[in-house]
Amino acid sequence: MTQTLFTPLRRMAGMALRAVSICVILTGTARAAVEHPPQTGPTVPGNKATVNWGKCIAPENAPLAVKKAIWACNYLVGRPYVWGGGHGTFYDRGYDCSGSVSFLLHHAGVLDQPTPSKGLQSYGEPGPGHWITIYARDGHTFAIVCGVRLDTTGPRGGDEGPRWRRNDRGPSGFAARHPAGM
Repeated sequence: MTQTLFTPLRRMAGMALRAVSICVILTGTARAAVEHPPQTGPTVPGNKATVNWGKCIAPENAPLAVKKAIWACNYLVGRPYVWGGGHGTFYDRGYDCSGSVSFLLHHAGVLDQPTPSKGLQSYGEPGPGHWITIYARDGHTFAIVCGVRLDTTGPRGGDEGPRWRRNDRGPSGFAARHPAGM
């Protein structure tokens, strides 16, 4: 009789475990599907962006595509530096330099797939842009967006990962490129 009683209980426990597993899988999938960067955000008067509490505030006079790229990149702030991060997909657990710059360009509507730093050396048009400038060399890239630097390397090797920073990095040794019209 004991064996007869426990057999249905085991079946019910197995079914409950499968149901919980399915819920966990669906919840994880749903979370990944709705994880999108913002399409709107605050602005400041003029042509220059500012940084407040680590987030970039877009300038009012910038084109909407540039503002959307800034607001989207605020989504990256605080994510870790991961070598190769952002190369297989624009939405990753962490980002390296070219993954971060690719994310920026994608959300500005001017890049369809992630591009490594070597490819960014010949991206777009030569020279600095009015709103966005990409600085690329073998092994590293960063962007200046409305006067603020998007980079993964911090001062003295600390605070690595995609962050908005003061524009205090010189462009020596980097190719300056910009998206057409930006």
